[in-house]
Amino acid sequence: MATVIDLLNKDPRKKAVSSVRHPEKAHRADQPMMQKPDWIRVKAPGSPKWAETHAIVKEHKLVTVCEEASCPNIGECWEKKHATFMIMGDTCTRACSFCNVKTGMPNSLDALEPEHVADAVAKLKLHHVVITSVDRDDLADGGAEHFARTIRAIRLAAPDTTIEILTPDFLRKDGALEVVVAARPDVFNHNLETVASNYLTVRPGARYFHSIRLLQRVKELDSSIFTKSGIMVGLGEERNEVLQLMDDLRSADVDFLTIGQYLQPTKKHHPVLGFVTPDEFKAYETVAYTKGFLLVSSTPLTRSSHHAGEDFARLKAARLAQTTAVAAR
Repeated sequence: MATVIDLLNKDPRKKAVSSVRHPEKAHRADQPMMQKPDWIRVKAPGSPKWAETHAIVKEHKLVTVCEEASCPNIGECWEKKHATFMIMGDTCTRACSFCNVKTGMPNSLDALEPEHVADAVAKLKLHHVVITSVDRDDLADGGAEHFARTIRAIRLAAPDTTIEILTPDFLRKDGALEVVVAARPDVFNHNLETVASNYLTVRPGARYFHSIRLLQRVKELDSSIFTKSGIMVGLGEERNEVLQLMDDLRSADVDFLTIGQYLQPTKKHHPVLGFVTPDEFKAYETVAYTKGFLLVSSTPLTRSSHHAGEDFARLKAARLAQTTAVAAR
């Protein structure tokens, strides 16, 4: 892996640390990178519609998790004018071992960002939009009010657009969750990312049961909001741990579960410890439905925001079918 520094600076050594995308990983030993199996193949970006989405994103100086996290589905999604906007900058205050988003000390919030995002949503004519963010542990509320302002701005600029948010855990930020829920997104997503036993090595800044409680609390505050969570497999988890995670999410009344294959961004990131086969993904999907999830997406290339608009329609239909069935008893 090459490290690029700013050679235009008079003393490049002063810039070396801040110019490294992941300074906390720079001195780690390289991890082996397994060859991807045949079932993991994606279309390269570059179509005219992809370019149009790209132009709108850049015009509004927006950040997308599609780019920052090196999502393999960016070609497909941007061709359909589906983009997941990442608010509050491109620099995360945490250092998860799987994530390709830049880490370090972020800049101050852009007060105009909510309106810029809303304008882009309107120009793209999105039926459904996903808004996520970096972790902002440096902010007193973790960025909760910025999320709420963005939701409200989209409601004004594009009232017919449904809104899905993918939030941090707001760890040790009392009252932050309540601010976001009060803005009434249509879907509240918070990813567990992996099983509980992996947190120390994969997601060290987070707490597994805090994330479970966060999702449960959303339902307590507003039961009409759909809740969603996702994990990656291939990080050394055992099958029984995944099944326990499903039970934990259902105990929190989570509606929608996504399961996708972890893909290692660089040699400095957590290694892939196994590629899960399509048949194994299908088996996870079957079990998850038996446990009571309204919707499950479980494939190698499943990502939190992949097909989010279509999935929201399916989610609403599943809730209606469930409600009808209960009423008919």
